[in-house]
Amino acid sequence: MRVVTWNLWWRFGPWEARQKAILAALRELRPDVVGLQEVWAADGENLAEWLAGELGLYWDWAPSHAPERWRRRIGDPAVDIGNAVLSRWPVVDRDVLPLPAPEDLDDGRLALYARLAGPRHEVPFFTTHLTSAPHASAVRCGQVAALAGFVAGHRGGTDFPPVVTGDFNAWPGSDEIRLLGGRRTAPAVPGQVLVDAWEYADPAAPSATWDAANPYVTAGRNPSVRIDYVHVGPPGPGGLGRVRSARRAGDGPVDGVWPSDHTAVVADLAGPAD
Repeated sequence: MRVVTWNLWWRFGPWEARQKAILAALRELRPDVVGLQEVWAADGENLAEWLAGELGLYWDWAPSHAPERWRRRIGDPAVDIGNAVLSRWPVVDRDVLPLPAPEDLDDGRLALYARLAGPRHEVPFFTTHLTSAPHASAVRCGQVAALAGFVAGHRGGTDFPPVVTGDFNAWPGSDEIRLLGGRRTAPAVPGQVLVDAWEYADPAAPSATWDAANPYVTAGRNPSVRIDYVHVGPPGPGGLGRVRSARRAGDGPVDGVWPSDHTAVVADLAGPAD
């Protein structure tokens, strides 16, 4: 099963040209399931719906409950922002979790859960977008604790491990990431461990998903770093859901246009036949 996570940079920059580049990159990847962040909807159109239609996938989306700050940034009061899931298989259950944040940082971040009707096992899939303020690690820790509880509440009833994707706005090894994996700290939910799929990547491969080589990344604002993740629970029977590999994608221009200010992360997981 090929999993992709990607922050699509909402309607910033040359968004109409970027939309075509995003589609081209996803078409080449041929994913089974995609977790998307910063997805726009406006005037009866939705980027996730359009991508799903072009790729022949099912889709679901959850809009932000507080998009006003985003709208002020581009001066358009009618554009929504949210998270979305694209899937090769139907979505048979879903839920949305607004993530906790203090009022001065609350711009409607959330986690979207979609249970996917895989060919042999249902897949509990999640995608999220944590607060981006560099100083807000404590806020992100609270959001991760809420997310971990959300995962625990929806992961049961299937042998396939939970798959948690998203833009965590956090460096590898940070407190918020350690809370998910239970490494060098107790996990946010006792007994629940989620493994960073990048542990299975080529150590020599480029890893930064916020990359200064990207012209949309503000020079000097932050160093190049990996802040986008695919996390997976322990494998099920026979290695079901085991991470086989991980890598970046969408990390260069398509017909001269970079698709987003983030690169995507791709993880290939073992299915029943493996």
